[in-house]
Amino acid sequence: MELIQKSPDLSAYLAADEVIDHDHPRVREVAGRLAEEAEDSYAYARLAFEFVRDTIPHSQDSGDPRVTWRASDVLERRTGICYAKAHALTALLRAEDIPTALCYQRFDVVHGLVAVRFNGAWHRQDPRGNKPGVNAQFSLGRELLAFTPDTAAGEADYPDLYAEPHPAVVDVLKAAIDRPHLWATLPPAL
Repeated sequence: MELIQKSPDLSAYLAADEVIDHDHPRVREVAGRLAEEAEDSYAYARLAFEFVRDTIPHSQDSGDPRVTWRASDVLERRTGICYAKAHALTALLRAEDIPTALCYQRFDVVHGLVAVRFNGAWHRQDPRGNKPGVNAQFSLGRELLAFTPDTAAGEADYPDLYAEPHPAVVDVLKAAIDRPHLWATLPPAL
């Protein structure tokens, strides 16, 4: 699948905003700690991916009722669904000047992931968190995502790479009073 960069200006994929708040002290602290361990940008990106994937539980898997949507809140509260974890990873990567896009897949509901830009190309990554049957890995080669859409069943990979989270995603996250409410209102498509 050919990924489509929605903004022609690559600097848009480095920007901070209300959701991807990579200028927040909590994001900067985590990014700084991870950067100390990395010998280069690739190693940093892998460490940031593994940090979000492995140390921030997916709230559906853990049963955590809290809803997070802002990157700094995800890092502070250490919980989030796929969208929130994608926001946190995007902020950590952009904090170290790695262009990062938000992208999506469609299953029963829309699933969020990211794409990082290395070696002149975009590479999708899925930090949702591993569990039995899910083994997402950081890779610049073959995609090693959490899920593969079944196109015969109407599932899909969306090729669009967004500089900002999709408004439908942000709206449901902000409106949710708790995770069960969020789960009932997740967007079925974009």
